[in-house]
Amino acid sequence: MDTLSTLIGEINGIVWGPLMLVLILGVGLFLMLGLRLMPILKLGTGFKLLFEGRNAKKGEENEGEISPFQALMTALSATVGTGNIAGVATAVFLGGPGALFWMWCTALVGMATKYSEAVLAVKYREVDEEGRHVGGPMYYIKNGLGAKWAWLGTAFAIFGAVAAFGIGNTVQSNSVADVLHSNFGLNTWVTGAILMALVGAVLIGGIKRIGHVAGALVPLMAIAYLGAGLVVLAINADAIPHALDLVFTHAFTPSAAEGGFAGAAVWMAIRFGVARGIFSNEAGLGSAPIAHAAAQTKDPVRQGLVAMLGTFIDTIIICSITGLVIITSGEWTSGVSGAALTSAAFSHALPGLGNYIVAIALAIFAFTTIIGWSFYGERCVEFLFGVKAITPYRILWIIAVPIGAGVSLDFIWLLADTLNAMMAIPNLIALALLSPVVFSLTREYFNRNNHPN
Repeated sequence: MDTLSTLIGEINGIVWGPLMLVLILGVGLFLMLGLRLMPILKLGTGFKLLFEGRNAKKGEENEGEISPFQALMTALSATVGTGNIAGVATAVFLGGPGALFWMWCTALVGMATKYSEAVLAVKYREVDEEGRHVGGPMYYIKNGLGAKWAWLGTAFAIFGAVAAFGIGNTVQSNSVADVLHSNFGLNTWVTGAILMALVGAVLIGGIKRIGHVAGALVPLMAIAYLGAGLVVLAINADAIPHALDLVFTHAFTPSAAEGGFAGAAVWMAIRFGVARGIFSNEAGLGSAPIAHAAAQTKDPVRQGLVAMLGTFIDTIIICSITGLVIITSGEWTSGVSGAALTSAAFSHALPGLGNYIVAIALAIFAFTTIIGWSFYGERCVEFLFGVKAITPYRILWIIAVPIGAGVSLDFIWLLADTLNAMMAIPNLIALALLSPVVFSLTREYFNRNNHPN
């Protein structure tokens, strides 16, 4: 295991090196400028369409399996997970408060990336042999770039099918087991068994049941967590100006060692801010467009405007609350990392209650991530082997849940982080090459709807 960890650690250092950060931020910035800052300027339009998209528009009921709102909630169910609680804490622990600034930068350009992914997913989606709408990077690579690029779509599907077991399954069940054991004394294998039963019950119903469960749970859990976070920030109100000063200062200058904090160079703030930002909001990863391809809509741009909200809600809102709670509490210098750091930060303001809030939020966040990512993995496997491969994949998925609950967290985080990057590379290449299609569809939509862009 040590040899394998060392090998994956070396690969991780390469795939999350300067080239990857340039790719993620560079492609996102290129798309944002090509769209003339539209994702930021049309944020209000996106929220309006989200509210209207709770049900399919008349005449579009047969254009997909789930409503535009449920498509976003399914994508959010997969993105709002341990990354928002443990991932932010890890970024601050390893990169200092400046990491939060780089998470924000990743999210702002990531809105353009997520928008473009969804536009292409709806534009190039197909209907499979069972009549379901399927799409995502593998399909927009195949149908948008042609036969000579087909290998890139296959590479994405392979990485996606395997990566799903890391970022979307074992990391999540491990985090739940760990936090429930430390707060409630629940045996990790018992947690694994309960999670396995719940996940199995949802997956039997396919994307429609996933969409219904996500549509109910995601808004509820996000509002409850944000409410708790805002209460903590109100208690820590005096510390907020200093916390923001630390975030902006340490984004460009090294963080000195303090207490249990080992100190961090600017490069570490950038690296862990961007890496954990991507782990949390998945912009550029190519996962979310798989859910948006199932939306009941005829218009790729309309779904793109809804899709970009995922990055805004996940990182600009939820991750910011977590990061500021951690920094204002002063616990970031305690030497504790991961979900335990977030728990300590909430408990600092709400003794005897804060840690339970984090434990319950993390358990629900992680559960919805497991069901959301199961759908992504299924679509990747279907692309590679056809619909016959879906049932065996689901069985393996359900079996992996309790296994993940009982193994080493450090190795799983490392593996998930590495596979994330391997997924992102084919997708980012495709987004850059297909950007003229995105720009053209966007201009047509806003000209048609008399919205100058």
